[in-house]
Amino acid sequence: MPSESAPGGRRVVAVAAYARNRVIGDHGRIPWHIPEDFAHFKRETMGLTMVMGRLTYDSIGRPLPGRRTIVITRNRDWRVDGVEVVHSLEDALALADPSADLVVAGGAQVYAEAMPLLTHQVLTEVDLDVPGDAFYPEFDRAEWRETRREVGPGCEWVWWERA
Repeated sequence: MPSESAPGGRRVVAVAAYARNRVIGDHGRIPWHIPEDFAHFKRETMGLTMVMGRLTYDSIGRPLPGRRTIVITRNRDWRVDGVEVVHSLEDALALADPSADLVVAGGAQVYAEAMPLLTHQVLTEVDLDVPGDAFYPEFDRAEWRETRREVGPGCEWVWWERA
């Protein structure tokens, strides 16, 4: 995770994996299997608060150990043990500790809504073109600077910081 923080101390970091065509998911599942990327996701998110949409949570199926989970859903009746439920990204930001890093973990709608608030992105660029129905949003690379890049199996991990 990058070391510099935004004004106020909080870093808001998107952690995502996307294919060359920006696909992040297809019918609620990740359309590739890269175990090293799962380990990378765990390293980047361990000990942090994660915010995600309900469909992303459903695709994971459980709260991830060692991480606080806040799920955004429109369904006012949705509840799961071990998960904090909110109904907007604004509510998630208000619920999270304002001095602690916050990880945006998907899906497409949550990434798009959070993009203007992000201070960092940790992106896995998967070397595939795959069909899908969920996409990582485009971002203006002139507003970002790449701070690190590592080659992985069938992917590259790229760390971005808002310029």
